Amino acid sequence: MIITGFQGEYEGAKVSVTGGFSPGSGQLGVSKAFIARDAADFLLPGSPSEDHPEASGRGVLLLADGSRHEGDLFGAAKIAEGELVFTTNMTGYQESLTDPSFAGQVLTFTWPLLGNYGIAPGISESAGVWPRGVVCRELMLEPDHRHCIGTVHDLLLAHGVPGISGIDTRAVTKRVREYGVILSIFGPIEKEAEMAAILEKMESPDLADLADEVSRDDAVFLNEGATDTEGNPLPRVAALDCGIKYNILRELCTRFEVLWCPPDISWSELKADYKVDALFASNGPGDPAHPGKATAARHTLAQATKEGVPVMGICLGHQLMGLASGLRTYKLRYGHRGGNQPVLDLQTQKVSITSQNHGFAVEDPVKGMLAPHPSGANSGEVKNLTGCDVEVRFINANDRTVEGLDVKGRPAFTIQYHPEACPGPHDANPLFDRFADLITNHLEVKANAKTR
Repeated sequence: MIITGFQGEYEGAKVSVTGGFSPGSGQLGVSKAFIARDAADFLLPGSPSEDHPEASGRGVLLLADGSRHEGDLFGAAKIAEGELVFTTNMTGYQESLTDPSFAGQVLTFTWPLLGNYGIAPGISESAGVWPRGVVCRELMLEPDHRHCIGTVHDLLLAHGVPGISGIDTRAVTKRVREYGVILSIFGPIEKEAEMAAILEKMESPDLADLADEVSRDDAVFLNEGATDTEGNPLPRVAALDCGIKYNILRELCTRFEVLWCPPDISWSELKADYKVDALFASNGPGDPAHPGKATAARHTLAQATKEGVPVMGICLGHQLMGLASGLRTYKLRYGHRGGNQPVLDLQTQKVSITSQNHGFAVEDPVKGMLAPHPSGANSGEVKNLTGCDVEVRFINANDRTVEGLDVKGRPAFTIQYHPEACPGPHDANPLFDRFADLITNHLEVKANAKTR
């Protein structure tokens, strides 16, 4: 899993490029930073890769509502099946393709061009490509950018993911907005009958433990020994990985010593073995009420909150805190996926433009479930595990759905959107500083209590 320092030739030109993901490299006090794989490392010269058959020819996309759309296949030669969703971002397709929150889904890009600036090293959000398939209008096979090391086709092929282009993505998006996210399948047009039979029996990917599929299995320090400019150790934060994006870890590492850990690690282990000062819960795919590792993370969050430890949750982490606080979660009609979602802070009345990627939401304690999916899928009644009340701090300015919670009487808060967005709006980035301030105040209170 550890890859770095590739050098070689690309497209006939001498280049020197470095792969890997290591947010702790170069930090004060860090003598040995952890290095993980970046999804684009497969395109670097000399990197090991798996051989996947290459897709070509005509294909067809079938939707569960009975509609069909013909196009041209690219990426890996395999059948894609999953829940069809769309994202409205104009840029950042590499980040979307490598975002673990898209696991189990067929991702449609509404922007008509895909791949115009190619794939660059070191900017992916994980080690893999997570959508089960990719749908676009026009695929760019000759990208133009000084950092380009390959095409979207190359990236998908390297990771064994299929794609289909030439699709009227506007028409597909309109159907999803009307009927809600729906199951889909695409592949070679000569296999249309076979795919139609598969589609009839297909089950929702939400039934799988998707958080388990995309998360770590062990705990590692990203920047062990990190200090501030005066040599003082940075607070130690445990980041529960439910499908965490690399840029979240980058943001955390600039402020804390970060323990990157699996979602089912217990709070008792984090306290006793790792002596963490705070807890962070990440984004991730699937149903937050799934009885697998998401539920394990919910209990860890609840215990930390109950003990008064600083806690922050993003996206799935927000939903897990909602469940831990006794609020239901439910499936949205078509979700919020894109970089232009307006969010209102009910306390300050400030509106921030945010990047979002979620298909579930936390119910409003007063207004209930807003913009629900036609299936009515929800968690059902849940028990308050924290013993604390929460208040809605942020709402979506478009549909009024809950976008963030403050836990009353505890240094804990959550947000549904992504303050780490890159690329994307940075309006919400100061929320990481809010988390840092909560931790600083908490540690000062603890220190003062010991000296009395």
